[in-house]
Amino acid sequence: MNYEQARAYAVNVSRSGSILGLDSIENLMHELGDIQERLKIIHIAGTNGKGSTGAYLERVLIEAGYRVGRYSSPAVFDPMEVWRINLQSMSHEEYADIMEQVKCACDRMVEKGMEHPTIFEVETAMAFLYFYQKKCDYVLLEVGMGGRTDATNLIKKPVCSVITSVSMDHMQFLGNTLTEIAQAKAGIIKKDCPVVTILQKAEAMEAIEAEAEKQHARLYTADVSKVTVETETLKEIRFDHPGLGTVTTQLTGTYQVENCCLAVTVLKEVLGIADRIIIDGIRNTVWPGRFEIIGEQPLFIIDGAHNEDAALQLSASVEKYFTNIPITYIIGVLADKEHKKVLEAMLPYAGAVFTVTPDNPRAMRAEELASEAEAIVARLWKKRAGKPEKVQGTENSPQGAGGMEPLPKVSACSSMKEAVQLALEHTKKDGVILAFGSLSYLKEIRQIMQSD
Repeated sequence: MNYEQARAYAVNVSRSGSILGLDSIENLMHELGDIQERLKIIHIAGTNGKGSTGAYLERVLIEAGYRVGRYSSPAVFDPMEVWRINLQSMSHEEYADIMEQVKCACDRMVEKGMEHPTIFEVETAMAFLYFYQKKCDYVLLEVGMGGRTDATNLIKKPVCSVITSVSMDHMQFLGNTLTEIAQAKAGIIKKDCPVVTILQKAEAMEAIEAEAEKQHARLYTADVSKVTVETETLKEIRFDHPGLGTVTTQLTGTYQVENCCLAVTVLKEVLGIADRIIIDGIRNTVWPGRFEIIGEQPLFIIDGAHNEDAALQLSASVEKYFTNIPITYIIGVLADKEHKKVLEAMLPYAGAVFTVTPDNPRAMRAEELASEAEAIVARLWKKRAGKPEKVQGTENSPQGAGGMEPLPKVSACSSMKEAVQLALEHTKKDGVILAFGSLSYLKEIRQIMQSD
């Protein structure tokens, strides 16, 4: 099997959709010798912050001299980045080799009358097999969705379980309350294995504490309130950590201090990594697509915020870094996300909005998103004016209600390139462009900027 054949097989398997539950992945891994139980795994669940927290852990462990495998999804810039060893993505040759081994195991399952595993189960099995064959010292294993019934959760004895910020997302699968969602995430907590989390909202914290107690798992909580931010710019954040002293991170955005403190607690309290190695590793950590600057004059930022909590965190960063500066937005969303809440969090800071249709079967059409954005903008501006009169459409209104600043222009774009061109034309050299709403189209935005 070569790379093209392996990718074609993956595409064919992906057409079957996804199923929550562990039976199929357990059968698949049994066919592969249950090698996942021989790996030292740090299991990471949560709604937001999994990627950044994993990036901190990855870099510090590498600097400590370990060979570190990392499995995280979805891929943003390259399909092979889902599987990484010491920051290097899986090669095409390795992908074909590992996929062929997993395909043979899937074929044996089907011959025995079992269902063919889903694409996420196949890719998870590939991760276990790849990291085992490459003799990784540690594996950072990121949950796909939820936790309790996620395919990654067949592991019995992780080094530790990590739960990042928990908020509302994937409600159609995980539940309609924060408690239900937190219970799903807490499902990765294993008997007598330590668990590390942040100080969550009360309902989420109670669910995590209850599961930790049930599993006799020691619970560590990273309390960001004990941290003092010294300086915060678009290039770095420097803060005083009670256990480490001064810590500097290149990952910016107001939420990154929390992710960093979570990683520090894992590294220091559970793994016993030396302070100097932790400080150096955090300073050297990079993680593309999270409040990442990809252009200057105007400043061009991309961010993967795609649910309400992430949008609220992103809006806090916008308010902090760009006070009273109207932002030019490029927005693309998936239809099954809470896009209205994302828009409501972000649009108060808008100077112009260009909507796009991400290249994803679940994408919302740019025209539909623009219509919703226009309605929210009109409502927000009317509320600011404090007047009941009807507000005209954004395209035709040179002035907002009550003599306020003009209503933001809202336009649906036929392509990513058109959106980038219009955003650049609209925005002054000292202005700001921010693309967000889904990780699925950030690669294309970056490629367009690099080609110009």
